[in-house]
Amino acid sequence: MAQRAAIYCRVSTDDQSCERQQRDLKAFAKRAGYEVVVIFQEQASGADNSRPQRRKVLDVARNREIDAILVTELSRWGRSTQDLVQTLDDLHGWKVSVLAQNGLSFDLSTSTGKLMRTIMAGLAEFERDLIRERVKSGMAMAKIKGTRSGKAIGRPEGRSFRTQSKAGQVLAYRADGMSIRSIAKFLRISPMTVQQIMKQPLASSAAD
Repeated sequence: MAQRAAIYCRVSTDDQSCERQQRDLKAFAKRAGYEVVVIFQEQASGADNSRPQRRKVLDVARNREIDAILVTELSRWGRSTQDLVQTLDDLHGWKVSVLAQNGLSFDLSTSTGKLMRTIMAGLAEFERDLIRERVKSGMAMAKIKGTRSGKAIGRPEGRSFRTQSKAGQVLAYRADGMSIRSIAKFLRISPMTVQQIMKQPLASSAAD
């Protein structure tokens, strides 16, 4: 009996189509001996936290309705290294593998899969450290700028604690070249809020 697979296709913008990914993954499944039982298609950026179709794939995996998830490349599945490691661990508990058309596969029941998971976990920790450093650096620079300009350091009147807690992340992502719109979508705040934070970046212990 052939193993069951779910195909997951994702594109970033409305003007792109999942048609080619779906066609290529069907051919990939046939060559690898998988029976495609369900196909999910999604339009979302790589940094988008809200991926309803991906959540459905995970639900199918949790219910043991599939043996593998097929993607064209791992970047179509994971939002970040940390996210990839977390979902791999979850899928391993449900005995579901992730197979990428470009040749990478994650089956944590094998020694190779376990090695790759260890490497990815190390990269995820490194990624978290870099983000923490950028946030702290952004906060420090904001404090210096505020002191030199004579502005009070703290949460501006009318700005919510939740919004202020995002200030360090906004500064860090903006320093990395991320667009205002992308930052707003990723942090789930409005572009106007991002612009306000950039105009008046203030220190906050909540970002540490």
